[in-house]
Amino acid sequence: PADTRDASDEAAGIPLEPRREGAADRSESLDWATVFWIGGVHLAALAAPFFFSWSGLTLCLALYWFTGSLGVCLGYHRLLTHGSLVTFAPARFVFALIGGLSGEGSALVWVANHRKHHAFSDQDGDPHSPRDGGLWAHMLWMFPGHTREEMDAHTRRWAPDLARDRSIQFLHRTFLLWHALVGAALVAGGWCVGGPRLAASWLLWGFAVRMVIVFHVTWLVNSATHMWGYRNYETTDDSRNLWWVGLLAFVEGWHNNHHAYQRMAQHGHRWWEIDTTYWVIALMERLGLAWN
Repeated sequence: PADTRDASDEAAGIPLEPRREGAADRSESLDWATVFWIGGVHLAALAAPFFFSWSGLTLCLALYWFTGSLGVCLGYHRLLTHGSLVTFAPARFVFALIGGLSGEGSALVWVANHRKHHAFSDQDGDPHSPRDGGLWAHMLWMFPGHTREEMDAHTRRWAPDLARDRSIQFLHRTFLLWHALVGAALVAGGWCVGGPRLAASWLLWGFAVRMVIVFHVTWLVNSATHMWGYRNYETTDDSRNLWWVGLLAFVEGWHNNHHAYQRMAQHGHRWWEIDTTYWVIALMERLGLAWN
């Protein structure tokens, strides 16, 4: 199995820096933009039960798959972070855009964080290791504040390929714009179909509830699959295969498999480890939209 400290760097063509002393970065200041963004989405989701509709729930589940599986799992993770497949530039842009609609930050920052996680997985310097606390690994690691200079240095170090990509930089700068457009589309569609109450239902369920689900499902990969489950491979970290996270996270829960062979497009390695995201990649290959 690959050494989890350097496989992602080799994929990106960048050298491995020495390990930092201490645990993941903890700052006395808070990233208030992230606090308000994540907190606001959670607060909005609390109002959703008062505006329930079956069409709103359907939108929630459809967009959960669309932004979670196609956007985060396929686009952000397997395509942009690890280079598990290659596709045409317009398709690459679309997957990066869909990933952004998950609400988990732009592709530039997401990829930089995840490559650093693999370089120092469960060691000093890992941004979100459960060795620093389960809740820290799940979500608290995102809240410490960093200066613009620190973030620029971070993305240049860990995602230099994306930092040079003008289309990725465009999506990074316009991150909130795309969410505003999606929110407006949900409100307009619901209003046209059923008036203001349905407009509120579509917005709350298709935007807030869906985003909260995608948030926590992704975060469970960072936390739960480094604490519980079984291992097919001996790696230098604590990664595990956890079936219920696999079901929720479009099979990203076969996490020990992934840490052992990080660039492999298929995460399910045993016959029972179903990989629905890989099915999409295989279909893209058949259609001539993906290779390598």
